[in-house]
Amino acid sequence: MKKTVFMLTAVALMLLAGCSNSAAKTDGSKDSQAQTKSEVTIQDANGEITVPKAPEKVVVFDNSALDTMNVLGVGDKVVGAATNNLPDFLKAYQKVESAGGIKEPDLEKINALKPDLIIISGRQRDFQEDLAKIAPTVFFSTDNKDTWKSIQNQVNAIAKIFGKEDKAKKEIAALQEQIEATKKKAADSGTALVLLANEGSISAYGKGSRFGIVHDTFGFKEADDTIKASTHGQNVSYEYVLEKNPAIIFVVDRTKAIGGDDSQNNVADNALVKQTTAGKNQKVISLDPSVWYLAGSGLESVKIMIEDVNQAF
Repeated sequence: MKKTVFMLTAVALMLLAGCSNSAAKTDGSKDSQAQTKSEVTIQDANGEITVPKAPEKVVVFDNSALDTMNVLGVGDKVVGAATNNLPDFLKAYQKVESAGGIKEPDLEKINALKPDLIIISGRQRDFQEDLAKIAPTVFFSTDNKDTWKSIQNQVNAIAKIFGKEDKAKKEIAALQEQIEATKKKAADSGTALVLLANEGSISAYGKGSRFGIVHDTFGFKEADDTIKASTHGQNVSYEYVLEKNPAIIFVVDRTKAIGGDDSQNNVADNALVKQTTAGKNQKVISLDPSVWYLAGSGLESVKIMIEDVNQAF
């Protein structure tokens, strides 16, 4: 009898242990699933990076990313930004904490903010390693060889982080429709030249440049297809502009975007420019510098840029 009781007790203990192990495995599996769901892997300019899913506290230096977050309805997650260098349409974010200058992040301040995620652009690239020690740091950079595709990739990456993929899809589709309409008009509008004005000097930009979206996405023909693509453009003279004689001249006033003496930046008033087809037809068009120079690859940015170039029609 004692032997039987002992055997039954042993069996019961084994069953309990089995249930306990099973429960432990189940709980562990749930923990594992929760951990997986709390992170997401995206593509940034460096490749794949795993970041927190739906972060609650984000420091944003990339104005275009801030733009996209705002449109996607997650701007309330921003706790810090380069508040002194915001485009006009993002001025509402001046109320968040200043995280430093657009080229010099305040590492001590950012650390004190305890962000879950940091988003940077090329202007903060030198600080990426230091920022990554504070929180996962995403680096976005537009590929000027295929601007629109690159912009879509950035938007989709941000949407994936915050679980806003459906919203991003609708916004991109709406922009695509506007882009197609602009391309049709641009095809018959003649050649165009993009100039950056900076305290009296001018630089030209073509395909593959920071303003290449005018040509590769919006469809304007280049007045000069030999312009060397570079961050700062190709330094040119007003004689050059007259020689190329574009039907449309788009002007980005860098000085108005960042400050300085812009008294010599009125390209339309130049005597040689007035002799061009663009000058004669009042097609010297000023683009919003706070968008084109300080942002340019966010959802609202692209919408404003489309409206800007449509002034040519």
